[in-house]
Amino acid sequence: MRDCHRYSLPETMGRKKDDIMIDQNGAPAEMSAEPAAFERSSTGRRVTMTDVAEAAGCSQATVSFVLKNAPGVKISAQTRARVIGAAIALGYTATTFAHQSRDARSGSIAIPVVGFVVDQLATSPEAVIAIDSARQACWNEGRILLSAQTMNDPEMEEKTIEAMLAQGVSGLIYMTIFTRKIDLPASLIGCGVPVVLLNCYSDDTRFPSVVPAELAAGQRATQHLVAHGHRRIGMITGEPWMEAARDRQKGYRRALADGGLPFDGSLVVRGNWSASSGYDGTLSLLALPDRPTAIFCQNDRMAIGCYEALKEQGLRVPRDMSVIGFDDEEISRQLHPQLSTLVLPHRAMGAWTVKQLGQMVHPGSVVHPVTRLECPLIPRDSVEQQFIANLG
Repeated sequence: MRDCHRYSLPETMGRKKDDIMIDQNGAPAEMSAEPAAFERSSTGRRVTMTDVAEAAGCSQATVSFVLKNAPGVKISAQTRARVIGAAIALGYTATTFAHQSRDARSGSIAIPVVGFVVDQLATSPEAVIAIDSARQACWNEGRILLSAQTMNDPEMEEKTIEAMLAQGVSGLIYMTIFTRKIDLPASLIGCGVPVVLLNCYSDDTRFPSVVPAELAAGQRATQHLVAHGHRRIGMITGEPWMEAARDRQKGYRRALADGGLPFDGSLVVRGNWSASSGYDGTLSLLALPDRPTAIFCQNDRMAIGCYEALKEQGLRVPRDMSVIGFDDEEISRQLHPQLSTLVLPHRAMGAWTVKQLGQMVHPGSVVHPVTRLECPLIPRDSVEQQFIANLG
């Protein structure tokens, strides 16, 4: 019996070229991941690439491309994971996987590990979401994610990165909880493995980086209110030293200009991301002689305080005041009415970083512009059409 797992191939309209099943576009076709019977031999013979190919249900050429991490070859994450899993299960040791080390004790090939370093986890749920997304993306490619937080301690950060490199990680994801420009840690520069920055960026563009498109998101939220007929729109900001707060306000002003509406500084009040600051900011806006008909809270927690202040003043959402938040936290779906908000794209960002690690052939040799991912709008029940007859 062959020393392998057997997989069945699906019927396909594809054809073979150089022993790789390709579709009509010339890309390798998908293979079925459904395992047939598992058979293992006790002959002790050396496992070959052909054995891995039969176990994974693909061609020997596809196995070669996956194990050597050949650039420019379009092979799905499912197929890559199946090939790597089959090679590990069979004990294939003819060559070391790309970016992969051998276990010093057994000599067998170790499962590739990606390191994930973040400054803080407890401040907000976004870091956990990004880590979980990166973890799933790694699993899809037959890798494991190893994460650590450094609590903004520069010395411990350097030691953490060095420890991960010493463990033979195949790549590093470096994340900050607040979107910001960073000075690259010395241990990342010239570390010899691919590095991707998540929720941060640097003037040194040697590494790919991804952040939320905050300015566009602030513009989208405000445009949503303008489209519902609102002409006086209040904003409760976060702390101004944070890029997210500044960019969301820039987007707010851009949307007003696009809608032909003047900017009124009295409609912008400062908060600090907390519910209590949302409460105080709302009372300040309600005290204006010409108060707004809608309020854009720069996060959902301030929107909670906004709801409470409106309720105490006998005003109802959205009949008397439309409200929109930001972040799409769980609480936004528990408020009554449910809060319209925008999603921070940390789940998409986490998956994006893993994809970038797999595409980097010569780390540090290319200039990488900052990638900004869209923050989708989630319209719910807290925004209502404001008719011209009611303005005033």
